[in-house]
Amino acid sequence: MNVNQILGVDSLSDASRYGSTSDPAAKVSGQGTFDDILSSAMRLVNETDQLSNQAEAEEVRFAMGETDSWHELMVAQQKANISLQYTVAVKNTAMEAYKSLINMQF
Repeated sequence: MNVNQILGVDSLSDASRYGSTSDPAAKVSGQGTFDDILSSAMRLVNETDQLSNQAEAEEVRFAMGETDSWHELMVAQQKANISLQYTVAVKNTAMEAYKSLINMQF
């Protein structure tokens, strides 16, 4: 399993928004270092947390009557939901890869 499968992206250009590989050989081969993968995962978690906080703030604004836009509320909630689903999918894939490594026999 390579880095792209763990991160759930199709190409390195998609992964570049989450992390950059400092090793030129790794860029050519399509593999990143563990540090790059960990940094990417942490950015994904932070982005998910920010979107969740934004959705919660929009809910409070709507409940307090500061805005009457259902559209903005639903967009914020949907962004947070999709981001959370993606983060959980990446976590599940990483756990499956870890379990596969643990079960390997040499």
